[in-house]
Amino acid sequence: MKSKSAFATVKSFVADLLLWSSFATGLAAGLGAGAVLDGTEKNVATLAGVAVSLVTGSRIAKKPRIKAFLSARPVLWFLFPFSGGVAAVSYLTLDDATGIATAAAMDLVALGATGGLVAGRRRSAGEGEEPAPDTLVAAW
Repeated sequence: MKSKSAFATVKSFVADLLLWSSFATGLAAGLGAGAVLDGTEKNVATLAGVAVSLVTGSRIAKKPRIKAFLSARPVLWFLFPFSGGVAAVSYLTLDDATGIATAAAMDLVALGATGGLVAGRRRSAGEGEEPAPDTLVAAW
């Protein structure tokens, strides 16, 4: 395996830095717009921040190390009940559309974690299901 050149390493670092800083800026805009702005400006800043954080977060999640971390069974087992609990609490405590939207988003995270757990279980069950050819001959 070839090692990267110095230029490629710096380019990758700068790209990752911009991606992570855009993600953090989107989160800050989405969460903190209400403290600074009012009315339509607040809504626009919140939606723009959410859009930026969703786009950059999905790009970050495609990176191999992050993807491997997010698909690990302990992480999925944490996300499943935690996200479901947050969805239930937000639905019961937040007002109107905010509570419903938050609950729906957290339910999607819980469903995604459940899907990852089920898919991982099917893969591991499918691997051990067929006996080895030597076992079939010995049993016959």
